[in-house]
Order: sequence, then C-alpha cells, then structure tokens
Amino acid sequence: MHKEDIALKLEEKHKTLINWLANHDNDKWQEGPEGKWTTGQQALHLLQSIKPLNDALSMPKFILRYKFGKVNRELRNYDSVVKRYQERLKDAQGKTFKGSQNMKVPTLKEKSYILNRLQVENKKLQYKTLKRWSDQQLDTYILPHPLMGKMPVREIIMWTAYHVEHHTKILQEKY
Repeated sequence: MHKEDIALKLEEKHKTLINWLANHDNDKWQEGPEGKWTTGQQALHLLQSIKPLNDALSMPKFILRYKFGKVNRELRNYDSVVKRYQERLKDAQGKTFKGSQNMKVPTLKEKSYILNRLQVENKKLQYKTLKRWSDQQLDTYILPHPLMGKMPVREIIMWTAYHVEHHTKILQEKY
C-alpha cells in the first residue's frame, strides 16, 4: 500500500471514530458492556497506542535500527496485516493490552481532551508517514508490537488504521 493511501486510510478511520465518539451520548462515556472497557477506555486505549508510535517515528532512525534491527522478511499487505492481527487476537483470548484490567476510566471532563489528542496524534502520524519517512525507510526499519512482534514501520502504520477501525466497530456494535 502506498504511503499516500495509508495516510488516507488513517484519516478515514479516525474521522469515523471521532464522529461516532463526538455524537455518542455523553452519559455513556463511562459505561460499557459488563466486564468490558467503557467508551472512554476504548478511546484512551487508541490514544495510548498511537502516541508511542509517533514518539518512535520521531527518534533518529539509527537508534531504531540499533534497538530493533532491520526487516528480514517480505512485507505484508494491508489485508495480510489485518488477518494476522485477527489471528493473534483470537490466540490471545482477550488478553491483548498490558494493564487492560486496571485501565483508568476517563471522566466525561476528559472526553474532549482525548478526542482532540486522538485527532492531533493522527495528523502527526499522517505527516510523518508522508513527509518524514521515505518509502525505503518505511520498508526497512522495524518497531515492536506487543501482540504482533516486530513489524516494518509501514505495516505498523497500516495496522494502526485497522486498529482504529476494529475499535470503532466494537463501539458501534456493543455500545
């Protein structure tokens, strides 16, 4: 997938999520299905997953190469990344995010801050993808993913777009 297409996918998926969250009843921000995250926790989780990616993409590339190495396999396309993630989720049986059982429940006062930060972090990721990283760099450097293992930067950015879609679907279906 071309980086321009990835940036468009990030924009589309985040826009759908933000619109849903903005229009979702404020009374339900701190509610969720029994034993599941609240709406606010879902949003906070997405913010907590995009922020470290942006931080990593701001680091000097030689540090990333030193810490994590370089790609040693063929790149996966978007559909393959999604399929692999769905398989890993199934294998993990709901235990995917470290500390998820003890995740803070954001208050309604924090809603606009979280939504704003999600939008800002999404724009940062799009900018870095398009302007700060070449195609070769996106395909050469790798970053660790807590569930998927080491992934090329291009794949982890594609995964980020799908991750937003995945949580948006959960919110739309269950909340």
